[in-house]
Amino acid sequence: MPRFAANLSMMFNEVPFLDRFAAARAAGFEAVEFLFPYEFAAKDIAARLMDNGLQQVLFNAPPGDWANGERGTASLPGRQQEFRDGILKALDYAGELGCPRIHVMAGMVPPGVSQGTLTCLYAINLAWATEKAIAQGVKCVIEPINQRDMPGYALTGVANGIAAIEAVGPDRLGLQFDLYHTQITEGDLVPRMKAALPYIAHMQVADTPGRNEPGTGEVNWDFVFREIDAAGYRGWIGCEYRPKGETNAGLGWFQPWRAK
Repeated sequence: MPRFAANLSMMFNEVPFLDRFAAARAAGFEAVEFLFPYEFAAKDIAARLMDNGLQQVLFNAPPGDWANGERGTASLPGRQQEFRDGILKALDYAGELGCPRIHVMAGMVPPGVSQGTLTCLYAINLAWATEKAIAQGVKCVIEPINQRDMPGYALTGVANGIAAIEAVGPDRLGLQFDLYHTQITEGDLVPRMKAALPYIAHMQVADTPGRNEPGTGEVNWDFVFREIDAAGYRGWIGCEYRPKGETNAGLGWFQPWRAK
């Protein structure tokens, strides 16, 4: 049966961040993910996880200057030391939170930088990050992102994600298969999921076109979730969507899958 993790950066925004853990557990979730934990002490987040019997399954490594549009530093020239410092910080949090996955964002393509330079630097940085991560029992993941929501992002398309994973090694690096981004960029969700399954370490979901909860857009989610289950995927599916209204009011889609 598919296992869903609440994304606390997007869901349960009716309450402050640290209170969202209890809200997610009350709604029937057994696991959570979020974008970034760094505004809070790791021990405070760990306490909320323990208090609510939740598992932390994913968060992002530091993205650079998020407020000013940066979306990762893994492929950016001249930022290698910042990238490495960020990975070490993320691994400190992962150790405290018992989190097995860290998403490493590629970054926005800088003006005047060749694709060859970006590709080489991306591979070098990912190789370094995964070496540090596996020593701690953590697997890094990368996520192809659609160019409509994030124009200029350096990694788009499932095939490009798989190529990067092959370069570094599938035992070290996994694919974060986001069905929302894939539907926008390529469509054909179920066949693409099945073809990518050997590389997938985490999934995320939101409906298209509005990035709201399943059932608010164009995708037949009952079919997709059944096919994910039938394909043998046993990892977590992060609910990285923006609720159309109040979070609990939009959880009707989740009821057949919620923890009993």
